[in-house]
Amino acid sequence: MSASTATPAPADERPPARARVSVVGVLGELLILAGVLLGLFVVWQLFYTDVQGERAQREVVESLEWADSDVVDGISAAEASDQETIPDDLKRTDDPPAMDYPAFTETFATMMVPRWGEDYVKPVSEGTTRADVLDPLGIGHYTDTALPGEIGNFAISGHRTTYGKPFADVSELEAGDSLIFQTEDAWFVYHVESWEIVQPTQVEVIAPTPNEPGVAPTERSITMTTCHPKFSAAQRWVVHGSFDYWAPVGHGVPEELLEVPA
Repeated sequence: MSASTATPAPADERPPARARVSVVGVLGELLILAGVLLGLFVVWQLFYTDVQGERAQREVVESLEWADSDVVDGISAAEASDQETIPDDLKRTDDPPAMDYPAFTETFATMMVPRWGEDYVKPVSEGTTRADVLDPLGIGHYTDTALPGEIGNFAISGHRTTYGKPFADVSELEAGDSLIFQTEDAWFVYHVESWEIVQPTQVEVIAPTPNEPGVAPTERSITMTTCHPKFSAAQRWVVHGSFDYWAPVGHGVPEELLEVPA
């Protein structure tokens, strides 16, 4: 045999056959990728938006020149005994000072709830749209409902989860708990009376006389709404409350702000 004659390659050294693409395999990989992306979205929605929301709401409160600095910083239990409180003779139940109706997205009040801790101070802004108010600013005021201290229903809304979740602990509120607000000119104190779970279509809960649409109001009330259950918008958790008093700013803070709920 000639030296130039090629020797056939052994069978096991031939190039391997090209692997077939499995439709099931590709589908499985896509499902895994979708799961990872969904998990990242959940982390962003539940945690990162909270971080963003709490930071943004804190910045809004700190930017309000009229917000009581002691309250914004948080009055600890140790400091409460040294804090000046509003004298009884300045607590009133008549019409509060008239205030201009706030423009859409304008922050016109801060809200404090002793049940939710000494550092709970949240901005209250006009409107209840998610993109403009609830997501970036926290608590929204239902347009055309009463302003703080007015006769009628002062109705507000906030998230229970995500975006700073200002109403996260709404289910912990008890009858008699104080709901405190400060505007540029006055303090307003309400207390919780009752709560209910309703369908999203039951808008009568924010009527001027709650749950009695068409009935002219004679009382000063408050209504808080948020989603129920947590992580769902299937229903609404609604808190109803009544007005206690208002007082001008500059004479201390409401004593209710310093009380630690049992």
